[in-house]
Amino acid sequence: MQTYLYIVLVPVLTWLAHKALRSKRRPYPPGPWPKPLIANLLDMPQKSAPTAYLDMGKKYNSDIIHLEVMGYHFVILNKLEDAEELLEKRAKIYSDRPVMPILKLMGWEYNVAIMPHGEEWRQHRKVCQQHFRAAESVKFLPTQTKKVRELLKDLASTPEKFQLHSKKLSIAIPLSTMYGYDITSLDDPCIAAAEESIALGAEILQPGNNFINMFPIIGRLPTWFPGTKAVRKAAEVKSIFHPAKNLYVDDQQTEGTARPSFVTEFLEKKWRGGASEEEEAIVENIAYTVYGGTVGLPLLKYSQLMSHPAASDTTISATGTFFYLMATNPDVQRKAQAEIDLVVGSRRLPDIDDRPNMPFLEALYREVMRLGPPLPLGLVHMLTEDDHYKGYFLPKGKFWLHNLLFARLCEYMASGSDCSLPISIAYQSVHRGMNHNEEKYVEPSKFRPERFLDESGKLNEDDRVLAYGFGRRVCVGKHIASSTMWLIMASVLACFNIGKAKDAQGKEIEVDDSFEDDGLLRHRRKFQCSFTVRSPEAYQLIAQSTEDIA
Repeated sequence: MQTYLYIVLVPVLTWLAHKALRSKRRPYPPGPWPKPLIANLLDMPQKSAPTAYLDMGKKYNSDIIHLEVMGYHFVILNKLEDAEELLEKRAKIYSDRPVMPILKLMGWEYNVAIMPHGEEWRQHRKVCQQHFRAAESVKFLPTQTKKVRELLKDLASTPEKFQLHSKKLSIAIPLSTMYGYDITSLDDPCIAAAEESIALGAEILQPGNNFINMFPIIGRLPTWFPGTKAVRKAAEVKSIFHPAKNLYVDDQQTEGTARPSFVTEFLEKKWRGGASEEEEAIVENIAYTVYGGTVGLPLLKYSQLMSHPAASDTTISATGTFFYLMATNPDVQRKAQAEIDLVVGSRRLPDIDDRPNMPFLEALYREVMRLGPPLPLGLVHMLTEDDHYKGYFLPKGKFWLHNLLFARLCEYMASGSDCSLPISIAYQSVHRGMNHNEEKYVEPSKFRPERFLDESGKLNEDDRVLAYGFGRRVCVGKHIASSTMWLIMASVLACFNIGKAKDAQGKEIEVDDSFEDDGLLRHRRKFQCSFTVRSPEAYQLIAQSTEDIA
């Protein structure tokens, strides 16, 4: 009899408790009403999240949507105006990051992008702004140009390996600009060390493989204690990570072979007695954030929730989108090539000084970044104070992210892996709600660089690339990323015709037009295309392309 009584009473009491909570519910933004116990768990889209959240906004007639799971609150922003108001105008309280104890055990707390908003982060950000702002970023241009021209040689030699060549370029630039270290192939020991560290780290961060973020005390237990497997693996990651972090810079300086770079510039200052140990740590952290935080990111899925891919993966993603769009839009390609030929001619390759004179190519760059942003889901922003917006309550501890990350974070919470904070999460739909805003862009899913030009063919004022983020957490390397991407586009189009690949019978192979995402980054699925050198003059330019670059 008691068993039957429990069967009846438990659901009834649960329903009554849920009803009582509903009556006290804060004025959160509209969204699916939470069900007892599981709240909105079943409302979370596991695939095509940007479209799902945009549809949800239409259903509830709101650009701001709220969902709740296990005490976590999720808010999706589908309008640029809301993101600008909250993440930029109110950046003072919307720029924090959560703390993940497991990252410190792995030696990954160095990553500037995941540092909590405070004095330590401000000091790192100050150094970043000093070295990576627009006026200072030009010092990296010789390295960027040289590496892009090495890409041209690779494409001319083995065009079918264009995706590997793109990956090599994307890793070579941060390694060289940060450390003055040149790689000749993807088998370089520095890359291998970083990838080994990140692969093992990704394993630890998989749902269910560690509970240290939920119960930080586990991280303080001796490694022989039962249940501390993750602690032992974290120590192994750290032991691999630290040797790779140094990247032979000291040896190069001692031998007098070091090349100009972010780190070597600081070391020269240090040897002159003009730098402190604190500054040295900051420079080391920034350099490895750019290098170590990007080299192995294709292996990372869940750890990307709190990290920020810098140069490598984002460049691979954007370059893949560019190659795809050129292979499938020959008319646009020819128009861009005509502009390059007019400005540059056939006796030299484009350089960054040509950028202001090529409005169509600039429009092409903007359209590539609009249509296929590498990072459509954004990064974590956490509120440090309660806030109110448009009549809605937004509690402190809230995260602000782009919406593709929603499903990935739900996996985390459902697994019980990383639920260390009773926080709320918010998303911005940059890919669908902002970059694909139908009110701003006519037929937003179509590739039309002309949308960034006025009637006279000059660039319009729509020059913001949303992929670089918002507020105080905007990508500090955006100027380097922008110039790198422009150099890739201008140089490749100056030398190659990009088209569809052909099979053994000479029939064109259709290009896969779909995207895939691994929880944070979005990129084209693997596809085939052809690269044909445009002329004998182009061959000659490719052959001598790196000779005049220091």
